[in-house]
Amino acid sequence: MAVLGPLSFTLEVSDLEPGVTFYTDAGLVADVEGDIARLRCPGQDRDSIVLLGGYPKKRLHHISLRADQLDRMAGDVAAHGGTVVAAPDGFEDNGLWVEDPHGMLIRLSERPADPELEAAEPFQVNAPGLTVRKRRSAMLPGASYGPARPLRLGHILVFSPDVPASVAFMSDALGMGLADRAQDIIAFCCARKDSDHHVVAFAKSPGIGFHHASFMVHDPDAVGRNGRALLARTKLGDWGFGRHTIGSNFFHYIQDPWGSWFEYYSDMDHIDDYALWTPTNYDMADSLANWGPDVPRDFVHNYEVDEAGFAPATVREVATA
Repeated sequence: MAVLGPLSFTLEVSDLEPGVTFYTDAGLVADVEGDIARLRCPGQDRDSIVLLGGYPKKRLHHISLRADQLDRMAGDVAAHGGTVVAAPDGFEDNGLWVEDPHGMLIRLSERPADPELEAAEPFQVNAPGLTVRKRRSAMLPGASYGPARPLRLGHILVFSPDVPASVAFMSDALGMGLADRAQDIIAFCCARKDSDHHVVAFAKSPGIGFHHASFMVHDPDAVGRNGRALLARTKLGDWGFGRHTIGSNFFHYIQDPWGSWFEYYSDMDHIDDYALWTPTNYDMADSLANWGPDVPRDFVHNYEVDEAGFAPATVREVATA
């Protein structure tokens, strides 16, 4: 009876075109029909992102997670401050739809795990006293590398007005575990078996909302190369190249058309058995990065609760400051 991993997230937006352009530039494959755009990783048979057009502004509609034993989970939802709800209009009434204590909508689905990713050539580093790569260059000419091909959705970070309460609900009602946190400001939840360091994360804000989704690529070079290429197309804001303390992953974030973020990542910590993992409460100095460029001023700004909304010019000013 637990969440097993991420499936997708769904956003309400006013206009599909900017989102479809952004996410296809990022390497996803789009299928647009009417006011709905579905985006998936190349080679996958399911959606990672769904955009619903025709709304007043961008807003998180729901996140979708893979889980098991949904009948038992339904009872735990009510016992821990959540609500089991009917499927929204236009969505299939299967699986389990719930609202967390703050009103964030979550869809839980029983479905098989995605096929295992094909093993890639290991990222090798020649270190002092340990030369593992010999008689060959690590890098090909730049033109040898193709466009970005995200491998899978790794995690989703959302805003919460009460981070500890959100973590308690995910743990007690949905069977997840607290991987790590930084005080009561940001926290990371994992599945209890064979999980990336985090599947769902929370950052403190006056209200709920979508912050970012993170997509795996092969190695740190792909993080940096794809991040720079996407930034060159969007000309909005970015943060990276860098490496997180919490989760250990290399990252590059690119700001999307609505002020939230898209992350390329590689080399995430793995939790094979949560019973053998000890969560750490980090200082705020380590809450965002171990190393990297300065954090943009609006990186943890929730535009979904800001009446002023997102102004792209502000992001350009941040990026060039």
